[in-house]
Parts: sequence; C-alpha cells; structure tokens
Amino acid sequence: MIALVLAMVWARRGQTLTVALLALFGVAAAVAAPAYLRAADRAVAAGQVETAAPNELAVAIRAFQKDQREAKPGAPPSGPDLERSGTALAGLPGFHYVYSMEYAAMGIEPSISYASRFAYRQDVCDHLRMVSGRCLIGESDIVLPEQVGRRLKIETGDPITLTFGLRVIPRGGPAFYVENGTPKRFLVAGLYQVPDPADVYWGSRGFFNPGVDLPAGAGLPLFVTSASIHAMDRGAVDTGLDAYPEPGALAVDKLPPVRTGLSEVQTGVTALGGGVDLYSQLPGVLERIESGRAAGHRIVPVLAVALVLLACLTIFLAVGYGTEGRRPELAVVALRGARWGQRWWLATGENVVAILIGSIVGCLAGQLLVNAFAAWRFPGVGADAGLSSLRWAPVAAGAALLTALMAERRQIATPVAELLRRAPAVPNSARAIAAELVVVVLAVVAVVQLKSALRGVGTAAAALVLVAGALVAARLLVPLVTVLGRRALRRGRLGVALAGLQLSRRPGAVRLFALLTAAVAVIGYAAAAVDVASTGRTAEATLGTGATRVLQLGQTGRQNLLAAVRAADPEGKFAMAAVKLPSDPGAPTTIGVDTTRLDAVAAWPSTGPAAGEIARQLHPAAAPTVNVDGAKVTFDISAQFPSGKAVALTAVLSPREGGNDELAELGVLRNGRNTYEQGVPACAKGCTLKVLRIAGGQGTLDVTGVLTVHSINGVPSDVLNDPAPWRASEGGRIGAASSGGLEIEVTSLNGLPEGMFVHPASAPYPLPVAVSGLTALPAVENLDARSTPVDVRASLPAVPGAGSPAVLTDLDYADRLSTDGAVSSTAMVWLNDRAPKDVVDRLTAHGVTVTADIRASQVQERLDKQGPAIALWFYVMVAALATALSAGALVLAAAVDRERRVEDMSALRGQGLSRSALRQATLYTYPVLVVVAVVAGMGVSALGWWLTGWALPLAGLDPPALPLAQWPRLPTMVLTAVAAVVLLAGAAVLAGRRTLRRIS
Repeated sequence: MIALVLAMVWARRGQTLTVALLALFGVAAAVAAPAYLRAADRAVAAGQVETAAPNELAVAIRAFQKDQREAKPGAPPSGPDLERSGTALAGLPGFHYVYSMEYAAMGIEPSISYASRFAYRQDVCDHLRMVSGRCLIGESDIVLPEQVGRRLKIETGDPITLTFGLRVIPRGGPAFYVENGTPKRFLVAGLYQVPDPADVYWGSRGFFNPGVDLPAGAGLPLFVTSASIHAMDRGAVDTGLDAYPEPGALAVDKLPPVRTGLSEVQTGVTALGGGVDLYSQLPGVLERIESGRAAGHRIVPVLAVALVLLACLTIFLAVGYGTEGRRPELAVVALRGARWGQRWWLATGENVVAILIGSIVGCLAGQLLVNAFAAWRFPGVGADAGLSSLRWAPVAAGAALLTALMAERRQIATPVAELLRRAPAVPNSARAIAAELVVVVLAVVAVVQLKSALRGVGTAAAALVLVAGALVAARLLVPLVTVLGRRALRRGRLGVALAGLQLSRRPGAVRLFALLTAAVAVIGYAAAAVDVASTGRTAEATLGTGATRVLQLGQTGRQNLLAAVRAADPEGKFAMAAVKLPSDPGAPTTIGVDTTRLDAVAAWPSTGPAAGEIARQLHPAAAPTVNVDGAKVTFDISAQFPSGKAVALTAVLSPREGGNDELAELGVLRNGRNTYEQGVPACAKGCTLKVLRIAGGQGTLDVTGVLTVHSINGVPSDVLNDPAPWRASEGGRIGAASSGGLEIEVTSLNGLPEGMFVHPASAPYPLPVAVSGLTALPAVENLDARSTPVDVRASLPAVPGAGSPAVLTDLDYADRLSTDGAVSSTAMVWLNDRAPKDVVDRLTAHGVTVTADIRASQVQERLDKQGPAIALWFYVMVAALATALSAGALVLAAAVDRERRVEDMSALRGQGLSRSALRQATLYTYPVLVVVAVVAGMGVSALGWWLTGWALPLAGLDPPALPLAQWPRLPTMVLTAVAAVVLLAGAAVLAGRRTLRRIS
C-alpha cells in the first residue's frame, strides 16, 4: 500500500509538490513568527543602544569630598572616598568603570572670574590625540587643550605653576576665585585634541561644554596623573565613578543581569550615605527597549495567525481541488470493494506525504527566511536561531493535516454514482453555510474581546475578521458570476459566458474566490498597518519636534532671542524663535513662537486651520512700543505717598537691537516732583519700555498714593499724556494728569508682594492663543510665571513641538505682557530644510549659544529602530507569503482543471467555437476572478482595519499626544491593489496560456 501511495505521489509529482509547498508556507509562517520576534528583540535593543545619546548609556556616581586639610591629624577622610570604596559599586556586568577627580586651579588664566579645570581621568591618554608632545607619564606632567596653549602661548616643555582655587561668592557681587594652597610646578608634556567629544567614555561630566563667554579653551580640562592630583595641596574635590557599556553589553539576552546590577549599584550608593549621588538615564533606555519588545510581541502575532489560517484555507482548497480531479479514480477504488480504511489511505496518503514533507522543510525554511531577512534588514544583529522557534511548528503541521482530511472527507463519503458524474453538483449545503457562520461568530467574539486587550482571543481578531469577510464575500459574489455568464450568453458573448459558467459550475469556485479574497485582505491589512505606522512616525518626527530642525539654546532674553533670529534670517525664510513657557506639572504645554514666521518654518498638522491663518489671529495689530533712547535713562516723576511709606519704582527695558532685558532701578520715590536717573549702557542704541514696577517696602503693602510720570527721555509727551495706550495691573489705576503726564494711582498693594505693574498697551490683552485638546482655558502662566488671561482664537489638531493638549501663542506679545525681564532657559530656534549650513555660526555671532541640535531626521531614525517599526517588517514578509500562497492556489486550480477544460474546449472548438471566444474563455476565467477578488479583498481589509486596526500599538505602548494617522493613505492602498492584480492575474494568465496551447 505504501508503495502504491508513493507511486501516486510520483505520478502526480507536480500536484504533490504544490501541496508540499503550501504546507511549507503554513509551517514556515508558524516558525517565522517566533523566530522573527527573537530577531526583532535583538534589533530593538541594538537600535535603542545605537540611537541613544552617550550620557543615556552611562551610569555616573558623584561624590563631593570636603577639604581634608580641615580634618584633625589622623582622622579618617571626611566624606565618601570613591577611589577606595568604588569597587563596591562596580556591579554592572559588561561595563567599563572610569574613576575621575577634579577641582579648580589657578595660575595660568589671566582673570580671577574663572579658573582652570584641573582633572584626572582614568585611561585618558587612550582617548586624546596629541597635537604636540606626548601624553602623561610622570607625577609632574600635565597636558593642556590646544586652544589654551595657542591662546596663552604655552608650548610643549614649558613649566607652569598651579594652585588650588577656591571660589568665593560675595554678597551682592559676582563670584571670583582666589588661590588657596601651596603652588605646584608642572611640565607641559603636550597639547591635546579630543577626537570624539561625544564618546561614551567621557560620561556626563560635560568636560567639553565650555561655559558661556569664556575665552577659547578656558572651560576645557587640564589633565594630570592620579599621583599629580593627590600631590597637590588641595581643598574640596569633586570625584566621580562613571560606567559605560562595552560593545554588546546591552544585547537583549544580557539585559536582566544589567537590571540586577543597576539595583545593586543603587543599594551600594545608598549604603555609602549622604554626599554620594547616582545619575543615570540608562533605566529609561531599558524601559524603551522593553516597551518596544512588548509592542512587537503584540503586533507580530496578529498577522502570523492570519497567515496560518490562510495557509490552512489554501491547503483545504488545494487538497479539495486535487481530490476533485481524482473523482473517477476514487470511484474505481470504491467499485472494486476496497475497505473503508484502504479508501481513506489511498485518498489521503498522497496528500499526507506531501504535507509531512512540506512541514519538515517548512521548519527549516521559516528559520532561514527570518535569517535572510534579518541579515538584510538588521545587519550585524543576527536572528538568534533557537529551538524555541519551532514550538508552533507541530501545531501548524497538525492543522495542515486536519485541513487536508477535512477537504477529502466529502469525496470519500460521496456515493460512486456521484463520483462518476462528469459535472458534479455544486455544494451549497446548510452544513457549509453553518461552518462559515461559526467563523463569523468567532470573529465577532474576538472583536469584542479586543476591546479589552490585544491578547488571547483578541490576537486572532484581525485574522478571523479577514477570513469571515472573505467567506461572506464569496457567498455573495460568486452567484453573481452565474447571472453575468447567462447574460453574456444571451448577448452572444460566448467567450465571456463560457468563462463565467466555468467558474460557477466548479464546486471549488467559492472556496477559490474566498481564498483569493482572504489573501488580498491580508495583503491589504499589512499595507494599511505599514502605511499608518510610517505616516505616524513621520508626524511624530516632524510635528513632534516642531520643525525640520530645532536648536536648543542657553539662557537668553526673549527679545534678544527674537533679535538674534531676525538678524540671522532677516527675510524670515528658514528660522523662527520659540520658547516653552513655564507651567505646572500636568498643565498643558504652552509654546510661544515668532508667529510672523510660523507659516514658513513650523511643521504643521495636515488638518485644521492653515498656519498663515493662525499666525494672523495670534498676531493682530497692537499699539506701537514705547521707545526709550540713551545710555542714561531719566524719569521726571511727581509722587505723593504717606510719610514713612517706602515705594520703589523699577523700569524693565528691552534693547531693540539685541541683548537681554535691563532693570533700571530708580529706587524709593520721594514726595514731590523729582528727577531720577539710571545708567543703562545697553540702551545706547535704543530700548523699548516693557513695564514699570511699583513695589512697596516691608510694612508698606497697604500703601495708597499717586505718582505722575511727566517725562521719560526719548518718549514723546503725547504718549504719556494719553492714558489709552497704557494698562495697569491689579492694585492701581491709570489716568491723565492735569499738569501733563501719565498719572498712576496706587489703590492698594495688599496681596501683591511683587507690586503692581504698568504696561504700555503694545500687546493685545487678553493674550491671543490657539489651543489643542482644550475646551476652556481662562489663563496661562506667562514667561514670568504669572497668570495671564487669554483669548482663545482657534482650535488645532496639535501644537507643533507640544502635541495635545497644548497652547500656542505669539512670543513677542507674550514677552511684552511679562513683568520679570529675566532670561529663559527653554529658548529654541526652529529651522526648516532651507536653513544654511552656517546657521549656528550666524546665531552665535548675534549673542545666543546653541546647546543642542535636534533634527527631525534623527528622531525619525530612532523611531524606525523602535519595536513597532521593526515588528511591522514582519507584515511585509506576511504580504509576500500571502501572495505566494494565493498564486500557488491559482496555479494548482488551473492545473487540476486543465485536462477537463482541454477536453471541453476542444469539443466546442470542433463544433465551431471561434478562436477569439476560445481565448476569452480560456484566458479570462481566472484573471477576472482575481480582479473581483482583489476588489472584494481590499474592501474586507478596510473592514478589518476599521474593526481591529486601532488596537495595534503602532506608535508604541505609550503613544505621543499627536494626531497620528488612523487610516492608510488612498494611493498606498490603490498601489497595493494594483500590485496584487498584476502578480495574481499574471500567474493566472500564464496558467491559462498553458491550457490554451493544449487545445487543438
């Protein structure tokens, strides 16, 4: 019997090979999913490590040792000693540890306002490039930055003398340094450059981030040996122990020991007591890795299940078609009195052998497919092959065998008379419909379960919806083929009629159409997921960043920022000033931007109002500014306050050509008319008056009185005589003085510890804003952290750089309404893709310091290496396998039908059927089926996406507050449909041409 089955396999080796290939695809899909997840885990970890900043990978321990010279003789060291106890903290496997010490030293810099950075760092010579001389060897050696040597004219071999520097902070004055120790003589061994300041070796100490307004190289370290730093007569010392990972230390299988090591390090730091601090962003990196892995483990199984179901449907169709072609053979076996078991073996043995062969090869093929894909897509990461990838292979193989037995069951149970019929009856039994209804019910249950979580039954929701939709579409659309075939026959279109009737009369036509529809639905669903995720990552990278490129700045005044950006880009084509306003934790983020450039620079949501319209609403016309000119500001003021009540006046002035705000403190006002002067050199080229601050001294908050500003140098008298362009805050009123000037009545300063304020009305009030994700917003915290009423002018899908909920306003107007005159630490410059290469130099030349450069392309790269993006590459594999399965099913169906169709068409040809009609009947049958199936399949994929696509964590488990795409773009889906038609119809045409060549 076995020999007979093997002979049957060889006789129909083409059909057997097809079934084996279909089984191979099914088992390969079951193996590929876990294998791909293992590769994806490795790629996620490697991608996060690759795109992380060096300080995100480092672990830094800091300890501040007090001045040991103040300790009693023989007393133990005061404070923690990382040099001796640091080994107890070295608990991170695969990490290098670097010990460092540093303090201030004096002796070579010409100013006492800053000192040299005297430092030792373990193995530093391995990370320096000597431009002259050599690196450190002896106790008296020192190496200097090249910039310092060039500026101070110090060369290799020169002696220098350094002394410990003590920082002194006098009350009311700037800090300075004084010598505080015995001088020590050093020999300059060499001058160095740093090849890679961003190398993770340098940790987070900021060795190469010089301070603002320091001479060239003044903030860079002077390196010495450990013996040198201990030989110095020194005071308090800043010590550190930095750990950074070796290559591969953060591979996915090494993460658990790293987490354990981090916990142990934290315990060790706590045990050392006060004075020791642990700084690390590594837990954030580990959390991102775990989040990406978790998202991938939810995304991949969704279409893996669909692909396995599709493989089972394909095997069911293939076996059913093959058995259909063997009906006469099965009838002969039954007529000869074969026993039931023999009939089963002869009917199923051929397919069982093919499926077993395909399953065995599929185990290897699935892993090899993932290996090849990982080598192409994730070079250097590897697929991490293991036996765990095979855990679902027996299930898939068993499902394939069960599917084959179910497909053959009907033919084995069919009476001999029915088996001998040349045109078998088309099945339309209640049993088949009931089975399809079961699939529909399961799909409904899975979708309901999906509302809770993308786990368990919910994981199969998309697969069940796609299969159920395909089955329903087949039941509804295939009967139409009969109607259309009959209509074509009545109209004399024989070729079209024969093609349609050929499909409607075949028992497997419904199953074939259902399979093609399901395959296209899977392909469409995969394309939708990939497109939505890609669009979302692009939006997150651009809209989330705010612009193509964002420069973060050091502390600067808001008007100085605006002036610098406008000077660097006078035409407003590529740069825009922006500041993040202060807000309480949990409150919506507020972004102030130069709205005159909003349309040209900012990344903007694709829906909602246009950027130009929002700019016009946020920057309406306002009264002109009040200009104060001259290096000396003079105020002519009359004051009348109760005796003994001290009331002071301060004017906040903004230089018009750049520079931070200046405070002209006029002091306590004297009763009567007096002149007050204050030197403000920054206003030599002109300033604008931002605000007048009237504050009472201690015990005078209940003061009332009147002051009149008669004149301010450079301010026209008509501006002061008219109270309309002025605005007073709570605690006072404004009017016109009878003697000329601006009259300010102080009604009460109770509850106003900062005093009352008088603003020129050069900004609209309340402040115009646009909001996203907010229904009511009475006020925001302005740049001075004071509550400012707002006027909501528009609603946006998202605020660039902030998302939703968030607030957008005009930076210039927000600054004019502020009262502090302080600098901002959240200043930014947004740039578009037309920014020139020297934009940083241009900005630096106008008084701002760039501290970070964030590019949307870099953010996009990081997002492309996170879990969701990596997991979705599996969907590309699924789409390719689904195409191969459906194409294989088409070829098999055409091959099984070929003998009978050749006989039928040859007979019709002999009866006068034209060659044209013959070609139509032969070549149009399956391509037309493909076109209809593609249309139906894309509709089913849209239904499946609507019901289940929302549950895929395409933006990660914690998506950003941005309006990410929910539906795929139409061109993407159209191109997917066209590609499916071309590939599947091409396979059908090739199979049809082979049939046509055999018709006489």
